[in-house]
Amino acid sequence: VQPPDPASIRVLRGHQQPITCLVVSPDDKFIFSAAKDCSIIKCKSGEVESGKRLCVVPRGKKGTEEQQVGHTAHILCMAISSDGKYLATGDRNKLIMIWEAATCKHLYKFTGHRDAVSGLSFQKGTHQLYSASHDRSVRVWNVAENAYIETLFGHQDVITGLDSLSRECCVTSGGRDGTVRIWKIPEESQLVFYGHQGSIDCIQLINEEHMLSGADDGSVALWGLTKKRPLAVVRQAHGTHGSHNLQQPYWVSAVAALHNSDLVATGSHSANVKLWKSGEGFRKLEPLFDIPLVGFVNSLKFSAAGDFLVAGLGQEHRLGRWWRIKEAKNSICIIPLKRKAGMADSS
Repeated sequence: VQPPDPASIRVLRGHQQPITCLVVSPDDKFIFSAAKDCSIIKCKSGEVESGKRLCVVPRGKKGTEEQQVGHTAHILCMAISSDGKYLATGDRNKLIMIWEAATCKHLYKFTGHRDAVSGLSFQKGTHQLYSASHDRSVRVWNVAENAYIETLFGHQDVITGLDSLSRECCVTSGGRDGTVRIWKIPEESQLVFYGHQGSIDCIQLINEEHMLSGADDGSVALWGLTKKRPLAVVRQAHGTHGSHNLQQPYWVSAVAALHNSDLVATGSHSANVKLWKSGEGFRKLEPLFDIPLVGFVNSLKFSAAGDFLVAGLGQEHRLGRWWRIKEAKNSICIIPLKRKAGMADSS
């Protein structure tokens, strides 16, 4: 992959507050985003009508949660089913909303979590939805049947992120409990992994056997599902900031993987998104290049075909208000990824 020309990055505005999460539709034609302003926006991703808004779900009024459809609290996570039919969004108010992705029509509301909903993922090829929460539990739902299935416990602290692919299992990042967990749903068992020093804030599966996680100690880790410790760790992946004596690593606030490839991306508030190659056997992470972007990178997603990367930016971190980057724009950036000439198309 070649470094993109900064002029080719398309910047979409629309949310009034920091973007917290986004997804790309399975056909790569649409981007759904949500923000601390409690709104959801669906727009086109293609170059011709890039950023054209197809629908906006505005925030609801506090206290009217029972009657109306919009979120009334910060939306923290979203997921889209692999057939592009359903969109799920989760908020600080413990609610999960299910929408028809094509029309943004509200379908149902799932309740049951006892704290903020921080991660959502559909099992590939199904309408089974996994949700993670600050209440330390993972819940399993059947969206097509508007049904709750079960709750799984194990994390000792708030869960900050969740991902899944085709298998009936999901992976979670456990924040300050310092663990990454794999939940095997049918066996009702879990595997526990250790390797970061800080709060593990984001996680993504690369393929069915490997995953990537990022933490607020600045580290990025590559894992194989059969080893309890990371296969590779990059400390201070985005460098450090602060004065000479009080240097702190830039927190890693978002990670993304181009599925079934060796290309991954990480985001922070270090004024850039970094692209990496996961080396031979996923045993090392080699930096490829940086893409300059100012603000907190709160969400990163590759398109399915791998020809663009989408970053959700904000003046604040997705989960809190520790710092504010005033010069940042609350926006979505579509970064085109061109392959080097002469490279065979991997897809």
